[in-house]
Amino acid sequence: MNLDFQKSADGLVPAIIQDAENGSVLMLGFMNGDALAATEASGRVTFFSRAKQRLWTKGETSGNYLEVISIEADCDDDTLLVRARPQGPVCHKGSATCFGDTDEPNRIGFLSELERVIANRRSEPVEGSYVASLFAKGINRIAQKVGEEAVETVIAAKEPDIAAFKSEAADLLFHYLVLLNEKGVSLNEIAKILAERHKK
Repeated sequence: MNLDFQKSADGLVPAIIQDAENGSVLMLGFMNGDALAATEASGRVTFFSRAKQRLWTKGETSGNYLEVISIEADCDDDTLLVRARPQGPVCHKGSATCFGDTDEPNRIGFLSELERVIANRRSEPVEGSYVASLFAKGINRIAQKVGEEAVETVIAAKEPDIAAFKSEAADLLFHYLVLLNEKGVSLNEIAKILAERHKK
């Protein structure tokens, strides 16, 4: 990154903090070069506090740190997007975000985290891991599990029990992600195909 800290008179750039799991915007802070360096070095989001005129690590008092997952600059190199994993409520008022809590946060972003866990179980198998055992059995068993879960999802769809249907649908999606990894394909690649089809 080659951020342009001189675009603003105070030498600060806004840093948007996003929940790496569900994609919700958690808060907005400001960073200078030292704050960005501290963030990268510690793995915890650190801002430059305009009120205290010093570096300030989010959670240094409350313990509710923001563990950094990724940092990106925008196209003009004057704004940061920091994806982080919150270690507790983000807002000083006790809510999950500084923009108020929602009744049902968006969990779609968790699928990316689940993809990472599945990939890790494949590259670094853990004894007793169900995912690792699937990869050890190979493509035939993985594909078979996807087929089994698809059939169970269809059967559950024909019944009035929504909770049972959701459970089967979750099982299907999980095994589908395992299959994608086995084939070396990411969920993002599949989403790209769907997006391209949507344009037509």
